[in-house]
Amino acid sequence: MVSISQFNCWERIEIGIKNVIIVAVSKGIDKKVGMEKLILVGQQQPLDINPTASALLLIQYIRDEARRFAIITASRQRRGKAKQKSSPDGINSLDSKRRQQLLKQFRGSQGIFRVGVEALCSIEGISRPLAQCIYDTFHHQDDT
Repeated sequence: MVSISQFNCWERIEIGIKNVIIVAVSKGIDKKVGMEKLILVGQQQPLDINPTASALLLIQYIRDEARRFAIITASRQRRGKAKQKSSPDGINSLDSKRRQQLLKQFRGSQGIFRVGVEALCSIEGISRPLAQCIYDTFHHQDDT
């Protein structure tokens, strides 16, 4: 069934849209196709609907597409964050020459990620503070 705490949140959200019926789709306990339950905001009991009804098929399709879209969007965001974290391009005090030296010496961003501050200092023109900045950029843990 639908998590009542999640579903009841809709009753507390003011979205400024009037005359809209909000329906939750629950796959049910067994999660079998055709056994979905429809629950309206403000009602505790699910709607009785024929498993072969075309309206239910449409709702299932919309649910599946919404989930697919959410998964694709989340995946793109994760990839974008990972790419941003694993690139020396975002380090302002690192010029293109030193950036290229780092990438060449450590064979790419993954190599830079694997080394410590001392190894970064071994590159000509990279001071200890800059090496620490590079290391911190690649290992920053502000989100998961």
